[in-house]
Amino acid sequence: MNDSKCQIIREEVLPGIFAAQARPEDKMAVNSLMVQAAAWLQSKGSKQWHELLAGEDRHGVAEAVDRGDVFIFKQGDALAGMVILQQHSSAWDRALWGNEGHESAVYLHRLCIDRAFAGRQLGSAILNWAVNGIRFPHKDRIRLDCIASVPALNRLYSGAGFESRGSAPDAPFNLYEKQVPSEA
Repeated sequence: MNDSKCQIIREEVLPGIFAAQARPEDKMAVNSLMVQAAAWLQSKGSKQWHELLAGEDRHGVAEAVDRGDVFIFKQGDALAGMVILQQHSSAWDRALWGNEGHESAVYLHRLCIDRAFAGRQLGSAILNWAVNGIRFPHKDRIRLDCIASVPALNRLYSGAGFESRGSAPDAPFNLYEKQVPSEA
């Protein structure tokens, strides 16, 4: 893991909930949190993240932890949430976003909250932290995608100040982007 790839400038995201870069020993807890989120989504009738319930992770979270791209949010020893902030576009990102702007972008994936922390606006706080609480060298924007047919997700991202960049070509995803202060 390379801690020098980013600079956390604010650790507390909500009172008593702190951000940290995930470490190898966090992999099991992070995976359990994502599976919990997938099961909850399934209970609501969504197929989002369904592959996690079959033991498949399309975003390679274990490898993302090793690269230093996964951030966790804890209250004491309890894992409250997590997010991936990738400094390099994946094949998925390039397929959705096309060929432009990847060098200066961080890609946000797999934002999820433990159900025990639901209703505290932690998702919004994590988005705020991703914009204002961490810096990545030579990056001036955060990009993300979400399922176009889920109004709550689209409201979460637009409510956090992410601007719509339209829909992905040939895919049911909306694209969002937000400018952030860069760390030269």
